[in-house]
Amino acid sequence: MKKSVFFCLSLLVSFFASSQMLDPVEWNLSARLQSNNEGTLEIKALIEDGWHLYGFDLPEGGPNSTSVVITPSEGVELIGELVPSRKPIKKYDNIFQLDLTWWAADVDFAQKFKINKGVEGASFDVKVRFQACDDKTCTAPRTIELNASVGTPAPVSNNNAVEVSNSETEVTEQQQITNAILELEAPSNIDRISQWWAPVTFPGEKVELISQTPWWHIFIWGFGGGLLALLTPCVWPLIPMTVSFFLKKTGSKRKAVGDAITYGISIIVIYLVLGLAVTLIFGASKLNDLATNAIFNLLFFLLLIVFAISFFGAFEITLPSRWSNSMDNKAEKTTGLISIFFMAFTLALVSFSCTGPIIGTLLVEAASMGDITGPAIGMGAFALALALPFTLFAIFPSWLKDMPRSGGWLNSVKVVLGFLELALSLKFLSVADLAYGWGILDREVFISLWVALFALLGLYLIGKLRFSHDSPKDHVSILGFFLALVSFSFSVYLLPGLWGAPLKGVSAFVPPLYTQDFNLYAGGQFEEFDDFDAGMKFALENNRPVLIDFSGYGCVNCRKMEGAVFDTQEVENVIKENFVLIKLMVDEKTSLTHSLTLEENGRNVTLETVGDKWSYLQRTKFGANSQPYYVVLDNEGKPLAPPAYYDENVTKFVDWLNGALENYKE
Repeated sequence: MKKSVFFCLSLLVSFFASSQMLDPVEWNLSARLQSNNEGTLEIKALIEDGWHLYGFDLPEGGPNSTSVVITPSEGVELIGELVPSRKPIKKYDNIFQLDLTWWAADVDFAQKFKINKGVEGASFDVKVRFQACDDKTCTAPRTIELNASVGTPAPVSNNNAVEVSNSETEVTEQQQITNAILELEAPSNIDRISQWWAPVTFPGEKVELISQTPWWHIFIWGFGGGLLALLTPCVWPLIPMTVSFFLKKTGSKRKAVGDAITYGISIIVIYLVLGLAVTLIFGASKLNDLATNAIFNLLFFLLLIVFAISFFGAFEITLPSRWSNSMDNKAEKTTGLISIFFMAFTLALVSFSCTGPIIGTLLVEAASMGDITGPAIGMGAFALALALPFTLFAIFPSWLKDMPRSGGWLNSVKVVLGFLELALSLKFLSVADLAYGWGILDREVFISLWVALFALLGLYLIGKLRFSHDSPKDHVSILGFFLALVSFSFSVYLLPGLWGAPLKGVSAFVPPLYTQDFNLYAGGQFEEFDDFDAGMKFALENNRPVLIDFSGYGCVNCRKMEGAVFDTQEVENVIKENFVLIKLMVDEKTSLTHSLTLEENGRNVTLETVGDKWSYLQRTKFGANSQPYYVVLDNEGKPLAPPAYYDENVTKFVDWLNGALENYKE
C-alpha cells in the first residue's frame, strides 16, 4: 500500500511537471518487391527509450490495443497475417493491474502481399491506432494514417529488392493547403487565398499574451463542490464520529491530530488520483471534442438529470456494499498509516450516494473547459475542502460542541443541489444543440427554463413546495429566507434576457444572442463572417484589417468574452468602425463536401467537418489550438499584433485593437 501511495504521488508530480505534447512512437511505412508480383509491406515503430507500445488484442479494462488496418489498392491481395519482428513482452502492468503485452524497443511489422496478373503497381493505405506508456504516464490513444506505393519493375532477383516509400510522393504543406482550398472552394483568386493561409510569424521578439485561461476558476468550482458535499447527510454525520474515533483510539491529542492530518492527506490523494485517471483516459487532444460531441453532451445531460432525481429523493446512487465492507475490514485488520488510508477509502465509498453526483458534475465541467489539468485541479480542490474539517476538528475538538446536529436541513441541502444539477444539465444540452444546429434550445427557451427552476427553488426554500420525504415547515429560517431571496432575485434578473438583454453575469452558460428570436436590444450587434476566405476577401475589397475570433460552441470562456467584452459599447464601436470580424467555430459539425487527408507535422490528418478545417487553419497558420484565440491580420494575411487570449479587461482589449489598427495604417 505504501508503494501504491508513493506511485500515485509520483504520477501526480510527473503529470504537472510535463506540459508538452508527448509523441514517443514514430511510425514509418515502406513497400518493396522480392519478385515481379510478390513483396512485403513494412511498418516500422520507432519507440523512445523508457516507453513501450502495447500489443494486439489486450484484455478489456486496460489500455488500448495496437491495431493495424491495411487497405491495398485494387488487384492486390494480402498474404497471411501481420508479423512483428520480435515477440512482445508479457508482463503485469502496475498502472492497469492486468497481464499485458508490449514492445519496449523498436519493432517492425511485415505484411506479405501479391499483385495480381495484369495489375501495374500497388498502393497501400494503413491506419494505425495505438497507445504508449512509460512507468509514469500514458499518451492518449491516437490514430495515424500512412501510405506507400510500389511499381512493378523489370524482373529482378530476390537480392535486389525495389523499395518505394511514401516519402517519394510528398508535396509541401503549402501545396497541400492550396490543393485543399481548390477542392473545397474552387476560388478564382487562388494565389491570394494561398497567401492568406500561409504560416505566419508574429511581430516583436516575444509574444505577449493578454491572459491565459485561469485555472483558479476550476479550483473554486472544486472547492465549492467539496463544501457542498460536506453539508450532505452522507458526510456531515461522519465528521464527529471520525474525529471522536481518533481521539479515543490514541488517547493523545497530539497523536490524534497527526492521524487526522494523515486522514485528510489520504482523502486528497484518493480524489486527486481519480481526477488524474479521468485526465489520462481522455487526454488533452480529446477534451475539446468531448466538450462539443453531441453524444457525450447528451449523455452528460441525461446523467445530470438522473443525479437531480436522486437528490430529490426518488432513489439513491450507491456503490455495492461489499466494496465499503471490504475497505472497512482492511482498515480494522491493518495498523498505522495503511489503516488510516483504508479509512479514507471507506469514507469515499460510503459517501458516494451524495458526493457521486457532485463529483460527476465537477469532472464533466472541468473536462469541458478543455484543460488537460482541469479534472486533476478540480478534484484536488474538492478533496481539500472535504478533508479540512476532519483535520480542524481534530486540532480543536471543542468545536464539535458547536457543530450543528444532523436533521432535516441536510435533506434540504440535497434538494437544493438537485435544482442546481437540473439547471446545469441544460448547459450540456445547449452545447450539443449549438454544435449541430438543431435549434431545440434557443436562448428564450433556455432562459425560460432557468427562470422557472430558480423560482421553484425559492418556493422550496420558503416551504411552499415539498417533496414526499420532506417534513412540513411551520416557519422559515433566517438562512432559508435569504437563500430564497437570492433565488427569486436571480429569476427576476433573468427575465429581461427573454427580450434580448445581454445577461453578462451568466453569459458563459446561456446560448449566444444570435439564437434569440425576439431581441429588443438589437442594433448594437456587428455583422460577422463565419468563413475565413469570404471575410478576407471582403476586407481586401473594403481596405480594412481583419479580426479573427477562433471560438467554439462548447467554449465557456468564449461565451464569457462575448458577454463581458464584445458586447460592450467600447469594443463594438471599435470593431464596427474599423475591422472585419471573422468568427471561426473549431467545433462546427457541418460536414465538408468531401473529407480531405492532409499532412501535418509528418502525420496524415483527415478534415471531415467545417470545424476541422478552421482548427487546421489555426494550428498550421498560427501554431495554436486553444480557444478563445484572437488575432488581427492585414490584407495579405500577416499579423499586425501578437495574439490575444482570454481576458475580460475591456480597456486592455481596446488598447490591443487600437495598437493593431495603428500598425495597419502605417
